[in-house]
Amino acid sequence: MKVQDFILASGSAQRIALLRQIGYEPKEIFPADIDESCMPSEQPLPYVRRMALSKAKRVAELKPDENILACDTVVTVGKRILHKSQNEDEQRKVMQLLSGRTHKVISSVCLINKVGKVTQRTVTTRVSMKHLSRDELENYVKDGEWKGVCGYKIEGKLAGYVTRLVGSYSSVVGLPLHETLNLLNGENIK
Repeated sequence: MKVQDFILASGSAQRIALLRQIGYEPKEIFPADIDESCMPSEQPLPYVRRMALSKAKRVAELKPDENILACDTVVTVGKRILHKSQNEDEQRKVMQLLSGRTHKVISSVCLINKVGKVTQRTVTTRVSMKHLSRDELENYVKDGEWKGVCGYKIEGKLAGYVTRLVGSYSSVVGLPLHETLNLLNGENIK
């Protein structure tokens, strides 16, 4: 696969696989090391946009004169942002919260070009999940596929529990491909 002229500010295996799915290979993978704490009273949409922009800016500072692509994805229930669970008890609470409900997954993708121009797109997807039985919930938590991601992996076992998805599937996985392709093509990165 041809390497394109951009650096991916993420080490996410899902984002790398999604880029490859549309024929894009970053010339470098350079995960952004930033503080991902929420600001007081920060709502999900501003938070995810700030995180994507902060990741891109951080890598742009360290890698000047480069095209930098960054993304952030969050799962939200109402105004509550679900962060990565640190253990099975935390994930059990997440799954109890999502069970039988519709929630949102918001992804924001940001491109900073070589001269510092910032372009950003944000996508909101609604995901409805069936009511999980105690066994389904426990099996999902024990399986561990949720480790390292925000909420869950829709491309895994959880797909069998999703009753409806309105929006971008790739965004729920971790990178809205349509918007990403448009950002890269807009900078003539092909």
